[in-house]
Amino acid sequence: LVPIPTHLKNSPHRCHKINQQQQQRNIMSCDIGLYGLAVMGQNFALNMASHGFKVCVANRSPAKVDLTVQRAKDEGDLPIVGTKSPEEFVAQLSKPRKIIILVMAGKPVDQTIATLSQYLEEGDVIIDGGNEWYQNTLRRAKELEAKGIHFVGMGISGGEEGARNGPSLMPGGPKEAYDMIEPIITKCAAQVNDGACTGYVGPVGAGNYVKMVHNGIEYGDMQLIGEVYDIMKHVLKLSNEEMANIFSEWNSTELQSYLIEITSTILGKKDEFVEGGYVVDYILDKTGMKGTGRWTIQEAAERSVAAPLMAASLDARYISARKDERIKASEILKGPEVTSAEIPVHKMQMLDDLKAALYAAKVCSYAQGLGIIKSCSEDMDWGINLSDCARMWKGGCIIRAALLQKIQDALARDKNLPNLILDPVVASELNDRTAAWRRVVVVAVGYGISTPALCGALNYFDSYRRKSLPANLTQAQRDFFGGHTYERTDREGVFHTAWTDAHKSIGDINERTAGEV
Repeated sequence: LVPIPTHLKNSPHRCHKINQQQQQRNIMSCDIGLYGLAVMGQNFALNMASHGFKVCVANRSPAKVDLTVQRAKDEGDLPIVGTKSPEEFVAQLSKPRKIIILVMAGKPVDQTIATLSQYLEEGDVIIDGGNEWYQNTLRRAKELEAKGIHFVGMGISGGEEGARNGPSLMPGGPKEAYDMIEPIITKCAAQVNDGACTGYVGPVGAGNYVKMVHNGIEYGDMQLIGEVYDIMKHVLKLSNEEMANIFSEWNSTELQSYLIEITSTILGKKDEFVEGGYVVDYILDKTGMKGTGRWTIQEAAERSVAAPLMAASLDARYISARKDERIKASEILKGPEVTSAEIPVHKMQMLDDLKAALYAAKVCSYAQGLGIIKSCSEDMDWGINLSDCARMWKGGCIIRAALLQKIQDALARDKNLPNLILDPVVASELNDRTAAWRRVVVVAVGYGISTPALCGALNYFDSYRRKSLPANLTQAQRDFFGGHTYERTDREGVFHTAWTDAHKSIGDINERTAGEV
């Protein structure tokens, strides 16, 4: 090495160059960026910073940047850098740049990508953490691929609390991009007995798809709990405090789950406006939704997968939204007027039955959701590991439950299991509970209590377990009016019958089955 002459060591030109290099290192010092600072975005940024990652944040409105930076200081002087422009935001990130966007699904995502990508380079990664339709994710990935930018769709579940303390993270995208973000998301995800509630779900679109179905299962689970609550309240005439205590007790059994836990808390919450009242009794019975449940049912139909429980939960939300119509209908349409003498109900027996029915129906809800994922994964050649899905859902997310360990084990035992409920352990638990399940449905029908999810799950179970269904008559009807042909149970081939003298020859029978799905 040639030593630097003494008269050049402290020259203004060299000092200026050193300062520029130091400033460049300081600018490009953040491990990851997060754009979109609603509460979920703020909390996830703080989560990452709490795990030692330096996070750069930005938002369309600068006020939320200031709020997030202040929260970082208040919560332990966490390493969060606030920026006020997209260009400054990108400049703060170390290469290859990794950016999580948490903005409203749809056009805002496209607009954010367009704004940020003009400052990005080949090899950088954009991660969309919103509830997005997976086809949009596939489109965006293709558009960004032309620029050499990786795109990952990552489902995030856990709500505001999960985002801060550890959510379930379901990323889908190029494996190369996943490997770049894996050290961060593994540390920031919820942690359970066998590791972090995250992992590589599959190619682009797979992460959003799994999160979408997660939300469909969530819809079903919430509806099931609502129906059990309805029976407790209107058939057993239990008080809010009694119901809160029962759900609390159930949360230490096989029903242990986040939704059971919060149901107990909700039912026991006193109202701040009405003395002696409970908040839940003053909440208008209209359930909102963001669209993921509808997408799940659309996908179930597209994949020809039966999902009656989730469909029933979606229908229940539609009906709940028609509050004015229901008020009018209550004055015109009549339900059964029964007494406990006509349909006797024993409190302790019914509570045991409700517990058993809720568990069995929850199993069917997961079976239907996993069936949708399985079908799409096969169609798209994604290679999604269903056991890993159950593992990712065990902590942090809204549907986390003790039941998921059994589901994970069942799917690990047989990776080719056609349906979760065919696992010997799961099947045995369902068989042990069907009598109680049926008693609950019979009582609900007798008292005029609508239980579309409990009934939908039981109908699913009964249809799936039967060797023979009345579909033979339905297919005969199709052949009668449309010449759609049928198969026989006693011989091979495709057949058509001239059911009456008016029926004529339909020609080539094989042509009649074209277009079947």
